[in-house]
Amino acid sequence: PEMKYNLNIIKIGGNIIESKEELTKFLDLFSKIDGAKILVHGGGKKANHVLKKMNIEPKMIAGRRVTDAATLEIATMVYGGLLNKNITAQLQAFNCNAIGMSGADGNTIKAIKRPVKEIDYGFVGDLTEINTATISTLLNANLTPVFCALSHDGDGQLLNTNADTIASELAVSLSKQYNTTLNYCFELDGVLEDINDKTSIIKKINSESYTTLVADGIIADGMLPKMHNCFQALKQGVKEVRIGNSGLFKKENTNYTTLVL
Repeated sequence: PEMKYNLNIIKIGGNIIESKEELTKFLDLFSKIDGAKILVHGGGKKANHVLKKMNIEPKMIAGRRVTDAATLEIATMVYGGLLNKNITAQLQAFNCNAIGMSGADGNTIKAIKRPVKEIDYGFVGDLTEINTATISTLLNANLTPVFCALSHDGDGQLLNTNADTIASELAVSLSKQYNTTLNYCFELDGVLEDINDKTSIIKKINSESYTTLVADGIIADGMLPKMHNCFQALKQGVKEVRIGNSGLFKKENTNYTTLVL
C-alpha cells in the first residue's frame, strides 16, 4: 500500500478565539506543526457580540443556535470575514501559508438545510459531502486551509454549520488518503475526572473506559455529544482524537486526553 501522510485537523473554539493573546499563542504553535494540517474555527461568542450591537437577540434552543436570515448575514460577516481573514493573516505572519475557506470555496463542504421537525433551526446545514480532491490539492500545494463554520447547499445558499462537526467530517473523509488525527482545542486541558479540579486530566480513553465514564456520570451534559462524535470518527477511520488546550502542540507536553478505539 502507498505511504499515507499524516494530517492534523484542529478545531479551535471558546476562549482561544475570544482572547487576542490566546489566539496569537495558539497560531504560533499551530504554524510550527510539521506536515499537512487544517484549521477549523467557530466564533459563536463573537457573532453574539455583533448581533447584540445590531440589536438582534441571539436565539438558542437547547444549546443550538437558531439561524434566521439576519443571523446568517452576521455569521457570514463574522466567521467568513472578520475571524477567518484575521486568522489567515496572522498565520502568514508566522510563515504558515494559510488559505481562508468557507465550504462554498472550491465547493469543499456541502450541506442541506436542516429539515424542520419540532424546531426550525433556520439556515443551519447538515453536512452531506466533503470534496476531498480539492482539499488534497491545496494540501499538496503546501497550503493550509482555514475553514470557518459555513457550508453551502450547491444552490447558492450558505448555511451555518457546527464547527465540531465540520472538523470531524473532514477528518473522516480525509482518512482514506491520510493518517488523520483530530484535535479539539479549547480552554480546558482535556477531559477531566473532576470538573472542579483542572489537573484531573484523563490521559487516555478507549471505547471500554468511555462506556464506564458515561455510566459513572463523569462524562455528561455538553461533553456527551462531543465525545459521541469523537468515537464515531474513530470508528470511521480517524487514527486518534486529542482533546486539550493549545498546549496540545508543545512537543514536551503530555497533559491532554487521547481517545482511541
